[in-house]
Amino acid sequence: MHQDHTVQQIDELLTQSQAAFYQYKNLSLKQRAHFLRTIAQEIEALGDELIQTAAEETHLSEQRLIAERRRTIFQLTSYADAAERGNWLEARIDTGNQLSSPPKPDLRKLLVPLGPVVVFGASNFPFAYSTAGGDTACAFAAGCPVIVKAHPAHVKTSTLVADAIYAAVKKCEMPTGIFAHIYGKEFAVGEYLVKHDVVKAVGFTGSYSGGRALFDLAAQRKNPIPVFAEMGSVNPVFLLPDKVAAEKQWIAEQLTKSITQDMGQFCTNPGLLVGINNDDLEGCLQELVAGVAKIDAHQMLHEGIAKNFKENRLKALGADDVKLLYESKSGADGAKITIASVPARSFLENQQLHEEVFGPFTLAIICDNEEQLHQVAHALEGQLTTTLMASDNDLTKLVALLNILREKCGRLILNGVPTGVEVALAMQHGGPFPSCTDSRFTAVGADGIKRFARPVSFQNWNNQYLPDELKDENPLNIWRTVNNELTKEKINNPNNGK
Repeated sequence: MHQDHTVQQIDELLTQSQAAFYQYKNLSLKQRAHFLRTIAQEIEALGDELIQTAAEETHLSEQRLIAERRRTIFQLTSYADAAERGNWLEARIDTGNQLSSPPKPDLRKLLVPLGPVVVFGASNFPFAYSTAGGDTACAFAAGCPVIVKAHPAHVKTSTLVADAIYAAVKKCEMPTGIFAHIYGKEFAVGEYLVKHDVVKAVGFTGSYSGGRALFDLAAQRKNPIPVFAEMGSVNPVFLLPDKVAAEKQWIAEQLTKSITQDMGQFCTNPGLLVGINNDDLEGCLQELVAGVAKIDAHQMLHEGIAKNFKENRLKALGADDVKLLYESKSGADGAKITIASVPARSFLENQQLHEEVFGPFTLAIICDNEEQLHQVAHALEGQLTTTLMASDNDLTKLVALLNILREKCGRLILNGVPTGVEVALAMQHGGPFPSCTDSRFTAVGADGIKRFARPVSFQNWNNQYLPDELKDENPLNIWRTVNNELTKEKINNPNNGK
């Protein structure tokens, strides 16, 4: 039903996308915001058909999908609001002075859109990180056309959402080519898109191998482009002694929910637990096993994810000194919820155990003492999140641990769980490599818009020719930094084009 697009078809769509860019980038912030809000309305109008289709393709519950659709709509509308406010433009103005010696130039800077963006749909979030998900919303907000490659695991769902975007394009009278929906089960389709001269950036959520492959392809281009890839993360949770002694049951309850939710198929699933060996830690792990044992395994998102999970799970369990603490009965596809443990010294010697097992697999690292706890922290690679279950006394005693962990992640959590990523301006969803290809940016929250824009400075331009965002009178009424002060005030500059 959905055949891979041919090279000729892709070329035609990208030619339209490039032409649309030169129109769309000049539309006002209000017009972009209206377009995003209209997409949200069209998705909501799909009703039960969208939920039922996604449930059939992904094996996710309707309750989960309804919540994800709500999140997707919120993303579109909140990024629309952010686009309209214009804070993300980072407008900077340093007014000139021709009477100084030497004359001081008039300098005005803002972020401008990069150009057509390719977005790869994610397997585990058919709405929020796929066709009309965060990457697409951010790119549209920045002023960029979007080319979505549908994820093969939920093509029907992606097509329904794409049709909603096309309907919004028509209603808002947007340029033809501002959006394209491409099918490509074969890797060659994605490769061709990333290497195409028209494409100026890539958004990706998925595995390390997939994200790294796209990153390498983009770097090999004659004109390299940025790839904003969110990849693997084991999201370690440090279980510190005083907190574990006081609240082991509560900790176990929180971890049980986080580890097993939707069969652990989240990029923020807690894959590692790290603690110092004592009776309290052992009791906490026993509570965790008892809690997880009450949860039935169910079918994973698709056959490919289930296959990889089962293979990687067996590799981890087969490593030296790894002890199986619990495994559930198999789900329909043979996947099992699994809790295991390993001494810290063995973890430190085996790099394989540092790698993500995507799904409901959590490994507890048992340290002999604080020194070993620090060694494990140092050995960790970049993560999306790192969590500390800690009392005030723990935090006071382990200041050095905090100093290490802050360099390892994009989000540092205290006494919570990493699953559940709030769509908010202060959210950082992106961390040091290999969790992401660029830790300076976030994939969640309106700051994500900045990924698809670049700074341009205007020097000594007359007011009438400047973009509205930089004009003296501030017609858009946005916040700007003028001569090092944040303000919405107009600029009294009689020498600038008057």
